[in-house]
Amino acid sequence: MGKLKGMSMEWIDNKLILIDQRYLPLEEIFFECTNYKQAAISIKDMIVRGAPAIGATAAFGMALASFEFDSEDKQNYIKKMQNAKIELSKTRPTAVNLFWALNRMYSLIEDKIENLETKEMSILLEKEAVNIAKEDIEINKAIGLNGGKLLNDGDTVLTHCNAGALATVDYGTALGVIRGAIESGKNIKVYADETRPYLQGARLTVWELMQDGIDTTLISDNMAGWVMNQGKIDAVVVGADRIAANGDTANKIGTYSVAVLAKRHGIPMYIAAPLSTIDMKTKTGEDIPIEERNHDEVRLCHKIKMVMDNVKVFNPSFDVTPNDLITAIITEKGVIKPPFDENLKKLFK
Repeated sequence: MGKLKGMSMEWIDNKLILIDQRYLPLEEIFFECTNYKQAAISIKDMIVRGAPAIGATAAFGMALASFEFDSEDKQNYIKKMQNAKIELSKTRPTAVNLFWALNRMYSLIEDKIENLETKEMSILLEKEAVNIAKEDIEINKAIGLNGGKLLNDGDTVLTHCNAGALATVDYGTALGVIRGAIESGKNIKVYADETRPYLQGARLTVWELMQDGIDTTLISDNMAGWVMNQGKIDAVVVGADRIAANGDTANKIGTYSVAVLAKRHGIPMYIAAPLSTIDMKTKTGEDIPIEERNHDEVRLCHKIKMVMDNVKVFNPSFDVTPNDLITAIITEKGVIKPPFDENLKKLFK
């Protein structure tokens, strides 16, 4: 049986154990998935979040489904695995890693089921899910190595939301760049936006960086422009949930505002993401579906009511940063600069 241990998740004895990110940093609570429906709930309810972590969780969800159904005959097994894939795919629409991982897992069934028994298929799918998770860690370290070279000794980085070890299996994309720079001997400081309404920056990013002993300052989202104006920021590094073929990038709501401010102040805006986040089938950011989440996420602040129950709310969970506001996209294969519509294609040749 395969095993995997990262900061955001652990796979052992056919169980997926997730750190419940809704309670951090005040409580460390774990959520166990022993079937694919629990894996789907963990994604939908943001027990786990961050595009790469969502992808890995979906892969383990498919492995759990296979263990659940591998006593069926092949016809029923295939039908139930199709249903599991569909159910997992409906959990969150914006993060393309979800669909990438599900397609990778299901293509294995299509390729191998004719010559394997269903129980053998389960073993193969478990191995593939573990591989996806382990690959994610190595990819993040490569992103950190490539992106760390863009930061100078003494730089202060602004980041938005959480694109760290908690948003991946381990190490992180945007925070991986910061970690990569520090591991190369550079002195790097961080300003972290709180990231309303879910406070991933305040709750998760700050917690991660402080655990690593990295000099971190928390600011509210509406302070970012003034902090830039005061000359306190040398670079912005964020993650991504989907990157279109032209470089337009969907990330946590508020990223677009940060990018506009960075452009105004002449500060480089870097996107750190694995190739699995680049969706070459989506031509531009206008084609990226934007998830709108529960309105109570805005009405409440970490379970505390802030406004009247009947106040109208608009709660898009992501926005799209146009490619002309992006300095470079940092991937495991290198740093991609404009023109993105030409240079992103080269990654997949």
